[in-house]
Amino acid sequence: MELIDKLKEIEASYRELEKKMADPEIVNDPHEMQQLGKKHVELTPIVDAFSEYEKVLKGIEEAKEMAGGDDDEMRELAKEELAALEARVPELEREIRILLLPKDMNDEKSVIIEIRGGAGGDEAALFSADLFRMYTRFAERQRWKTEIISMSETGIGGFKEVIFRVDGTAAFSMLKFESGVHRVQRVPETEASGRIHTSTATVAVLPEAAEVDVEIRPEDLKIDTYRSSGAGGQHVNMTDSAVRITHLPTGIVVTCQDERSQIKNRAKAMQFLRTKLYDAELQRQNAELAAERKGQVGTGDRAERIRTYNFPQNRLTDHRINLTLYKLDQILDGDLYELIRMLTEADQAEKLKALSV
Repeated sequence: MELIDKLKEIEASYRELEKKMADPEIVNDPHEMQQLGKKHVELTPIVDAFSEYEKVLKGIEEAKEMAGGDDDEMRELAKEELAALEARVPELEREIRILLLPKDMNDEKSVIIEIRGGAGGDEAALFSADLFRMYTRFAERQRWKTEIISMSETGIGGFKEVIFRVDGTAAFSMLKFESGVHRVQRVPETEASGRIHTSTATVAVLPEAAEVDVEIRPEDLKIDTYRSSGAGGQHVNMTDSAVRITHLPTGIVVTCQDERSQIKNRAKAMQFLRTKLYDAELQRQNAELAAERKGQVGTGDRAERIRTYNFPQNRLTDHRINLTLYKLDQILDGDLYELIRMLTEADQAEKLKALSV
């Protein structure tokens, strides 16, 4: 059986890993131990699931033997046991196939999130602020750190644009389905007649790039400094602490003015530039593999309208998977868990379907 043969190979590799990790020479090599430990962690869920799978298959054989015995009572019990075990087989096989799906190399990374107000003027800016709060509240629930890289505020508490970093293990794996156009339907506070308005904001979730992921040559950069200021001239800094970096070969421009220190702003801006360049390369690769993207739930096309937030009905609809939840208030307070689980399961189902074609 092809699946079992593959699992036996993985189990043999796993046991070999364990032997190496017990080798005194390797134990004294921190770098090697780290690499082996990471691989060990990746394989453990697969090996555990295979162990459970083998137990179920063995149980089926034993139940079949008992079902053919002379004792009527034992025969009936064996038949019940056999039915329960046979029902577990397809469940376990699906779980194992999901574990065997190719891993996204960026899943373990932290992320940088860009939120920009779209159609709708001030209302779109206010919605951008709502989305910013939603993601930062979710980060708090996860005990992840967040820090603002750049923001452009409006006078009424909204954001024309806000860019921030979310530092947490596997943040990209949980937030990667958030990229796209988010639409809100609600009555603005400034609307006297009570009419429902529709506004939009765009979200881009970028896997954070390490220095080893992207090479940036100093001669390719144009770096400017200027005085930072907040909305309405607030928080005016009397020194040129804000930093703008232009990557000349691509024309990508990044800015950071959140810190009072020019050095800190420059470091943040460079990190953001690395991430933008890394993301641009990922987008190029995705465009080349357009057929493969049919087996994904929308981590690529950021012009895609992915979700509607309907305030009057306390309803959220994700259009990619036809999911509707009537708990918008909880979701906007950072309770994204059900949404993330459903999107992840839909993505896995599409990938499994693509593999079986």
